[in-house]
Amino acid sequence: MTLPNETLTILVIVSLGLNAIALLALLIGSAARRRRDGQPVDPQSLDPAVRGIFEDHLHSIKRLEGAARSLHKRDTDLEELLHASVRRVGLVRYDAFEDVGGRLSFSAAMLDDAGNGMVLTSINGRQDTRVYAKPVQAGESPYNLSVEEAEAIRQALHGPREAVKA
Repeated sequence: MTLPNETLTILVIVSLGLNAIALLALLIGSAARRRRDGQPVDPQSLDPAVRGIFEDHLHSIKRLEGAARSLHKRDTDLEELLHASVRRVGLVRYDAFEDVGGRLSFSAAMLDDAGNGMVLTSINGRQDTRVYAKPVQAGESPYNLSVEEAEAIRQALHGPREAVKA
């Protein structure tokens, strides 16, 4: 079972807090016992069982800190990949020729968060279909864009326009 990073982070923080509380309770109890017995409190003179528990908790805390660092790095790496992936898509369907209906021609823009990617156009005719791809950088292309291609890029960057009611 895989848990989301946010859940794991919360579990690590709660575990660290509980470990710290348990350690503090053990140290206070040991110190109170030593004071009651009239002995000075010296970390080296702690009961071997208490010292073992302390060392186990310290090892657990270090392991949890390493896991939290690892999760943070993985989260950062995934965030970078996510921003560079195709997340913005715009699609415009149209009839390229008057004698061909069905709006089978289309222009589709596929862009990342920075507006980089491509616009793909398929022009459907009676006898053949032609497909064109043009690169897009920051929402612009070095090639001339048709009205439909420009609209597909606009949709990908800003969302489709609302239908205008007359």
